Amino acid sequence: NLSSSLWWWQHHAVWMFFSGRNKETIRQPPTIIKQSLKEHVVDPRDNMVVECEAKGTPHPIFSWRRNGKYFNVAKDPQASMRRRSGTLDIYAWTDPGAYEGEYQCVATNEYGTAYSNKINLHISKATLWPREVLEPVTVSVGLPLVLDCSPPPGPPKPEIYWMSKFMLPIKQDRRVSMGVNGDLYFSHVYVNDSATDYCCNARFPYKNIIQQKMPITVRVLTNSTLRVPSSARMVSEAAPTFLSPAGRSSFQTVLQGEELLLECIAAGVPTPVITWTKDGDELDTTNIKVKNYNKLLQIPKVSFEDAGEYTCTATNKIGYLEHTITVQIKAAPFWLEKPSNLVLAPEENARLVCRSDGIPRPSIRWFINGDSIEGKHNASLVPNRQVSGDTITFHSVTVANTGVYQCNASNQYGYLFANAYINVLHAKPRILRPRTALVKVIEGSRAWLDCRYFGSPVPDLSWSKYGLGNLEGNRFKVHSNGTLQIRGTRMDDQGTYLCTVSNVAGRDENQVKLEVKESTKILKRPDNMRVLRGTDVRLECKAEHDPTLTITTTWMKNKQFLIISWRLSLDDSTLVITNVNRRDEGNYTCIIKTEIDKTTVSARLVVMDRPDPPTNLKLSDSFERSVRLSWTPGDSNHSPIKEYLVQYDDDDWLPYNWRNLSTYPGNLNSVILQLSPFIIYEFRVIAINDIGMSKPSRSSANFQTGGAPPDTIPKNIKGVGTWRNNMEISWEALNNREWNGPHLKYLVWWKRRDSREEWKNATTWWCKYYIYDTDIFTPYEIKVQAVNDFGLGPESPVIIGYSGEDRPTAAPVKLRNIHTNERMCCVPLSQVYFWRDSSQLRWLSVSRAVKSKAFPASGPRLSGVLPGLIPYSNYKMYIVVANNRYEGPPSNTIEFSTPEGTPSAPRFFRIQQRHLDTIWVDWDTPAEPNGIITRYILKYQTVNATREEELRVEEFTPNTTSFAVRRYDRYTRYRFTIAAQTRIGVGEWYTEESPHYTTEGETPQQVDLSTQGWVIGVMCAVALFVLILLVVCFIKRSRGGKYRVRDKKEVTLEPVDDKDQEGSFDYREDETKVRRGQTTVHTMMKWTESDDSLFNENGSFIGQYTGHKKRDDRDPEFRESKSQEALSPMSPIYSCA
Repeated sequence: NLSSSLWWWQHHAVWMFFSGRNKETIRQPPTIIKQSLKEHVVDPRDNMVVECEAKGTPHPIFSWRRNGKYFNVAKDPQASMRRRSGTLDIYAWTDPGAYEGEYQCVATNEYGTAYSNKINLHISKATLWPREVLEPVTVSVGLPLVLDCSPPPGPPKPEIYWMSKFMLPIKQDRRVSMGVNGDLYFSHVYVNDSATDYCCNARFPYKNIIQQKMPITVRVLTNSTLRVPSSARMVSEAAPTFLSPAGRSSFQTVLQGEELLLECIAAGVPTPVITWTKDGDELDTTNIKVKNYNKLLQIPKVSFEDAGEYTCTATNKIGYLEHTITVQIKAAPFWLEKPSNLVLAPEENARLVCRSDGIPRPSIRWFINGDSIEGKHNASLVPNRQVSGDTITFHSVTVANTGVYQCNASNQYGYLFANAYINVLHAKPRILRPRTALVKVIEGSRAWLDCRYFGSPVPDLSWSKYGLGNLEGNRFKVHSNGTLQIRGTRMDDQGTYLCTVSNVAGRDENQVKLEVKESTKILKRPDNMRVLRGTDVRLECKAEHDPTLTITTTWMKNKQFLIISWRLSLDDSTLVITNVNRRDEGNYTCIIKTEIDKTTVSARLVVMDRPDPPTNLKLSDSFERSVRLSWTPGDSNHSPIKEYLVQYDDDDWLPYNWRNLSTYPGNLNSVILQLSPFIIYEFRVIAINDIGMSKPSRSSANFQTGGAPPDTIPKNIKGVGTWRNNMEISWEALNNREWNGPHLKYLVWWKRRDSREEWKNATTWWCKYYIYDTDIFTPYEIKVQAVNDFGLGPESPVIIGYSGEDRPTAAPVKLRNIHTNERMCCVPLSQVYFWRDSSQLRWLSVSRAVKSKAFPASGPRLSGVLPGLIPYSNYKMYIVVANNRYEGPPSNTIEFSTPEGTPSAPRFFRIQQRHLDTIWVDWDTPAEPNGIITRYILKYQTVNATREEELRVEEFTPNTTSFAVRRYDRYTRYRFTIAAQTRIGVGEWYTEESPHYTTEGETPQQVDLSTQGWVIGVMCAVALFVLILLVVCFIKRSRGGKYRVRDKKEVTLEPVDDKDQEGSFDYREDETKVRRGQTTVHTMMKWTESDDSLFNENGSFIGQYTGHKKRDDRDPEFRESKSQEALSPMSPIYSCA
């Protein structure tokens, strides 16, 4: 007998052989390779497809059986089979339900028949609930309630949802939840459970259709004698009872591998809490999911270890109740060893094994080509075949044993069905294609030299190097499929290897060349990096490789290949990331690959950034001046959070006006905020690390602190009379944040100072209060305090205010003893009005603007000083008595004069160079002489003078206002200082430095015009313009011939006379010059183009015009005209022509 591994090789070798050129020469029984599921659900709106594909040589013929009988597809107008396939297409334009049933595909050729599984075809159905009128459900408050759903069965099984008629989901919790069967369970009901639209909805996945049951009305009855607003207070407490499952115990059977759902729903007040145990111990939740508020246990795939007793306990403060569910695990048949296809040579022995298991243990039945193998007819025809339970044994097989054998293992929970053929044939050995000619491997690795072959009987296989010896043992191993394995290849293993197969029918061979290459080695590995966002990163990756191989470098990030873009680029094999961001963070793998090996190396890139904003802001523990703020910290982005900044917004009129409240350490996420009373706040939090500040979090919910009496004293309290018999008490209003409560008002207190009268008070909403019928200018004691609905605030300090003032009735008397100096005078005190009437210098005009100065009253005899007077002037003044509101009658007007003083600086000081070796200076009189000028003093010395150099001083009479200084050389500069002097003294000095003069006629700070860009540009433009005119002239001259002589008056080349009627020149209008220049150019262009009289017959220029008499050069007008012609821009053109 062949070993099982050899049978496996024979099976795959035949397939490889059939795919080559000789697939028509080797027979093969049919094999099912594709089929639909046993339970196949289809949508009748689409094309219903039942799949069946098979292989064989010759290609099999397909047929179908439906409900155990032959199904004639050709005669059914709504069904067809695909070409060279058994796949069944059912269109079912009418009555699709008629095609439901059990289908089985049959594939047949001359060497056997293969059968598919029995496929149960189900039509997807979305059955409607009956349009019935449901009676209202009436239940007393506190009692349990179950709303029935009874969804349509399908198939497939629908998904159940409970919603209102407006498609809003029913809120579910520990008290209200949906069961596995779709019913809605209430542990107990409240009054607010009353509704008219409890709707059960079923969604069918294949059709994507939602069916809605008729709404159920629930009416909850209450004790009308209890007038309690909260329905929960009307519920009587009750011990737990089970709504599902019923009773104290139940039994549940589930198949291995299927989903197990265990449910316990209890009633009671308060709502019971469900807990679970298994076999008296706590649950191992490794493979168990607890759902629906602990009411449901889910095991997705049950195994035999999940069998046992599950106890659910419902507990509330009244009591507890237990329910035990015994779980029994059954199993549909499953494979232990599935029968395999066998390719045998005549006279060989073989076995077909169909081993399975299940609970209960499945029974085994064998078929050949779809017929039962236990029939007497089959047993008598094949004496070399023996059936023993799950095994068929063949002795000395013959061609008669060729066929497809079916194995069926079944129990009450399901069945297994498998096809396996036996193919008895006699074939010459052949090495299967594709044949490998060259194999390249890395030194030290394993080499696999393929030599897949086929033959019957099984050929002998041998490997040799260069056709010498037999390779077997040590590092060489020959596998049953013909592959030669070489472990730990070396350079000397290179060469040509020969694979030879042979049997009694013949032999075949194939040569395979082996090349051993050097491995690829990493020279430079990328480093793990921590970088800031926005920087550039280089992940280096360098390797050496076999010079005969070509390498390619690719990069992966988090096991996904990177796409090279403008930010991601490759520099040789180095990955360059420009301007990294947080999305670039991850594990990077460098893959250096040749055609035969691959080397990878990885590094982690960590991008440090500002933290993510905090989330889930919550407020708790609120008081009138504080609240607790909690939040969930955001990701620190690899830089620890150092602190949190809490901001607040308390302005309803200007939203998003965020202000900083306080900062807190980064290890806190719950803080108490100190706030002001009766303010509506909202908060947000900003996280801060070494990189920077996060974005602000979402704002918290609005929060209003409790009220309190005001804390703030009104500021800037004043008491001022606005009329002679009243007093206005005013203060600054408290801002909204200082109110501390609603309805803020002010309590005003007052009484006359130094009196025994009681304090009077009044309450006002405004920031001022008026007291009437007061005495004139009487002092009052005043205080103000704020008050709101929560109480009185603190009292302000007492301040003194005065009632209204009246107009003074008398003028000041005995105005005398005015003492003056040059800049001020002493006068009696009060409100003084004065003005400068004239200067003592008759020729100097002055401003007579009236000025005033107030002096406080400090005694019976008053005096004061008027500063800022101008010396050597005549002043007038008068005095009035004034209070804060009125002025009294004026006193008599008096005159006084100020004495002589020192003069101001000269109005200007001018420095000029009139000759190469002389500097001329002149100046003007002072703006304010302040007396009679007696002389001018001029001091000067060179700018770069040393300390030893003498300072020169010149004195001048009052009538002298100029001076000439002789220079030593053209580079000498001077500093001049000048002042005027009166009899009192020398006045203010005026200082000026001479400019830098180099040559006569140069202006200060002279600039070389030849280096100025605008001058060069103008010169270039002029040259271009002249060149254009020259070209025009030469073109006209080149014409030759005779020209007509026109009237000489048409063009006048004489310059325009700039003299006006009075014989003077007007240099003020620049536009005149421009206009004359433009007229001249225009006239010359016109003359150049059209006036033939200016040229003789040979084209030369006529220098003297016809009709003009020669004028005497001595004539001044003629000379002036000639000079203007010389200045004309057209003169060079005439000369050139």
